[in-house]
Amino acid sequence: MSGGAAGADPGTRAGAAVAGTGAAAEPDTVATAVADPVTEAVVARLLALITQDRLRQAVHAVTAVASPTGREAPLAHLLAARLTAAGFAATAQHLDEHQANAVGRLRGHGGGEDLMLYAPIDTLTTGEEAIDLPWIGERLRPDMLPRARDDGPFVSGLGAGNPKGHAACVLVLAEALGEVRPALAGDVVVAFGAGGMPTNAVEAPGYPARTNTGHGVGCSFLLERGWHTDHAVIAKPGDFIAHDEVGLCWFEIIVPGVHTYAGSRHRLPYRNPIVTAAEVVTRLEAWLADRPARHRTATAAPQGVIGSIAGGWERMLAVTPAACRIRLDLRTAPGTAPMAAKRELTAYTARLSAELDVELTTELVLAVPGTSTPPDATIVRNAVTAWERTAGTPHRAVAGNSGATDANILRARGIPTARVGMPKPAPGGSGTDFALGMNTVDVRAMRRLCEVLARITLTTTGARSAAPPAARRPYDRGKDRHATTP
Repeated sequence: MSGGAAGADPGTRAGAAVAGTGAAAEPDTVATAVADPVTEAVVARLLALITQDRLRQAVHAVTAVASPTGREAPLAHLLAARLTAAGFAATAQHLDEHQANAVGRLRGHGGGEDLMLYAPIDTLTTGEEAIDLPWIGERLRPDMLPRARDDGPFVSGLGAGNPKGHAACVLVLAEALGEVRPALAGDVVVAFGAGGMPTNAVEAPGYPARTNTGHGVGCSFLLERGWHTDHAVIAKPGDFIAHDEVGLCWFEIIVPGVHTYAGSRHRLPYRNPIVTAAEVVTRLEAWLADRPARHRTATAAPQGVIGSIAGGWERMLAVTPAACRIRLDLRTAPGTAPMAAKRELTAYTARLSAELDVELTTELVLAVPGTSTPPDATIVRNAVTAWERTAGTPHRAVAGNSGATDANILRARGIPTARVGMPKPAPGGSGTDFALGMNTVDVRAMRRLCEVLARITLTTTGARSAAPPAARRPYDRGKDRHATTP
């Protein structure tokens, strides 16, 4: 899942290896690694096609097509058409009328292992004032709208960095592979997933009536329909290789009270659950701030936030509600079961109930467990080597991560998966604006990510040389067992 929005990982790598991760390279890895001249020649041909201008055009194209969670179909069709033009057997895979993935396959000559290059395509917010305001701010800034704008090496617009800049890198690499046509032993599957953001359904006209439009629903549907590979790489923010990531659990805490009227406050029983909830969230916030220290791993520091509180009628302020609802996101370390997180939170709310003399109820309303790929798995080792070859420095594992992505879906379905991406850009020196970081990409970092992805692809699929361009046959939808219709 996207997250991306769900607590983006740091954009810079740690200065020292993190003990116990197993993912950090040995200090002499780069110095002793011997470059394969055949692979380097293919990489050079690919990179000659992957120019900053081409990347800029691609991120403009995908940013200009609005794709809020649940309404990704128009962008999926654009991506499927470009994959088809590049020689992939590609299709827009519909979940329903509004929501679709894009996926395509470039076939190898056989005998090798298949690799999936994956990126989600939905944006965390919608770019619509009626839906985003006032919670995103007082107004929609230019970077919060689905229109790309250039500022030197930076391109901004809704989702231009996360996820669309990463998706644009995968797209441009796919097109370069189609032009160069390296002799792949295994297949390359390029997939753009709908519903990768940590969100439930948008309740507005023009959006699916289904409640399950986010949290990796597109990735899950993709795999259900047979698009499995031996390995996968997901492109999401973070200039490092990740072999694991946190999961997320969403909880609902109900604070009870007494429904009464302002004119009778002094005559009838009175307990306003909104007032009690204020005390609950204050104490809960302190508990959430302390919790990561108790669950820290070599790479993860699972965070938590209170994301919503609701109680009472906005149209009728003369009365108190009988209950107030608090909802929160609790991140979990890889390997921590959702029920373990529930027991931990329930134990804390039980103590709060006793201290505040109120009967709080706690329910788990959503769970996506954290996952891990062994750090010595082929895809992780290949990704680290590719990163090091591109960066020219040893890879160091990054600690303190709390972002969750569709990598959890891929790993949970049995596909060893590595994650790699770009550092969070800081145009004008701004590094603290979450939305601006999501909505901005640096084309220089895009090209660097493309190089990492290209090296992973060639190594993992067993590509050895560039073959002469083959005659491209039109994609025959009727012969594609993966093709779906709305």
